[in-house]
Amino acid sequence: MDIEEGPRGATVEWAVVPSGVGPLFLAATGRGLVRVEFHAGEGRRERMPERLAEQLGAELVECATGRLAEPVRQLDRYFAGALRAFDLPLDWSLATGFNRRVLRELAEAVPFGTVVGYGDLARRVGQPEAAQAVGAAMGANPLPVVVPCHRVVESDGGLGGFGGGLETKRRLLALEGVLPEPLF
Repeated sequence: MDIEEGPRGATVEWAVVPSGVGPLFLAATGRGLVRVEFHAGEGRRERMPERLAEQLGAELVECATGRLAEPVRQLDRYFAGALRAFDLPLDWSLATGFNRRVLRELAEAVPFGTVVGYGDLARRVGQPEAAQAVGAAMGANPLPVVVPCHRVVESDGGLGGFGGGLETKRRLLALEGVLPEPLF
């Protein structure tokens, strides 16, 4: 289920949870999961809620139960290799215009264990010359892992970029069987 806009001024629950790629910052409005961020260690963890509160015009409350219980459960199952598709309400408040169109196409049409090229994704949203803009949309993805920007690669087979770092992208693609597991 997708929600286009979250209410401004509402309360947003947030938490930092462990994952197979390090601590993740999660936040949810009453309408759905609104933010996932990688590398939520102590230094970044303190800045993330404040920045999100400004972006959403909302009060943030730390709580890993309530609204975040199901996202946490599904992420745990994904990283354990037991979940191949997320079934969560998403609040798209932090993505607009072209970026939102690209991210929704990615979420709906690029399944677990597959990859798509930047140019391919541009064609799918009717903008065949917009491969670089697709790359920018991936970098601005407010819901990585759940909206799987790690599945977007270069047309020559290269990994391309990744906001969570290339090692994180490799680990996610290995988890999905696209790349081999590292030897050590």
